[in-house]
Amino acid sequence: MEVRQYIEPHLNKGGVSIIISLDVQGAFGSAWFPAILQRLRDIKCPRNLYYLVKDYLKERKAVVTVNNSSAEKAITRGPPQGDCCGPGLWNIQYDTVLNLQYKKHTRVIAFADDLLEMIRAEFIGEVENNANIELDKIANWARDNKIKLNEEKSKVILLTRRKRKEQKKVAVYLNNKVIPQVQKLKYLGIILDYKLTFRDHINYIAEKCTKLTSHLQSQRRLTGDWAIKH
Repeated sequence: MEVRQYIEPHLNKGGVSIIISLDVQGAFGSAWFPAILQRLRDIKCPRNLYYLVKDYLKERKAVVTVNNSSAEKAITRGPPQGDCCGPGLWNIQYDTVLNLQYKKHTRVIAFADDLLEMIRAEFIGEVENNANIELDKIANWARDNKIKLNEEKSKVILLTRRKRKEQKKVAVYLNNKVIPQVQKLKYLGIILDYKLTFRDHINYIAEKCTKLTSHLQSQRRLTGDWAIKH
């Protein structure tokens, strides 16, 4: 809904938009302890809670034992798997990317580690240029926070409803590599197409329902045949 409310009115007015879906390697496991603590200081977290978190994160080690030999390494990122504090600590660090100084034509949203950047403009060349400027801010943030963004799994889609013939290929860079441009992408289970019509998503759901219905019917027939014979 956030994507639709931000993009659709602009498309209806003849504008163009770019959506960039960014893939974070390691997700919660990449949460860097120093960045979490720095963010808590920045937002003036109560001292008792700050020191509680600091104590919780300090002196963490990973130990591997093989036969009679063991090795250990200090851990500076990634709360323990299954830890109830993990998502909260991740959000504390990840919140900083949502609060970067973006221009008015840009909006960034996130759910867990799924990050989406939306840029609006009047012309394709303009939106491509703005996308590279804004994405560079996120790339710098990722480096400062020891987070790796995977340019190969990230995706960019150009959205337009204009019928005119124009060059619709854009080059958006991450880590000095071009992000693959697609005609549709899936975000939080919803397929977004380049016109934002949601037809691809409806067809996808309809196909799943058809397959499920067919499977249920076949199971019903098998159950009925078994019941008749026995």
